[in-house]
Amino acid sequence: MAASRLSKPHFETLAEFRYQMRRFERFSELAAREAGITPQQYLLMLQVKGMPGRDWASVGELAERLQMQHHGAVALVTRCEAQGLVEKRPDEADRRQVQVHLRPAGEQLLRQLADLHRAELKSLRGVFAVPQIDLES
Repeated sequence: MAASRLSKPHFETLAEFRYQMRRFERFSELAAREAGITPQQYLLMLQVKGMPGRDWASVGELAERLQMQHHGAVALVTRCEAQGLVEKRPDEADRRQVQVHLRPAGEQLLRQLADLHRAELKSLRGVFAVPQIDLES
């Protein structure tokens, strides 16, 4: 295996980026818990609302976007549904597919949490940025 060309400053840059990313993740986790849901439930609702071009997501899409196994996404959707945050609907075009839609309570909670996340991201401007790791430097 070839020796790494990364220098101490490269590692410092990567470490700082990972630290800032984890700080934001921790903020997000705490905000979700304070709102009475799990961080995964917040992320599921965010992915439903943020699905490009439509206001729903399939369970398979949610599994991919949340980087989890399909059966885990099914269980998470079921928990969210039990709390009145989302609802499952059969896909009219493909009855084997299930669409996951936000319910009004989920929409309201998501908007509150998204506002908090937006404010936190604004506070991180200039601190939280994707680093450039240039091997020539």
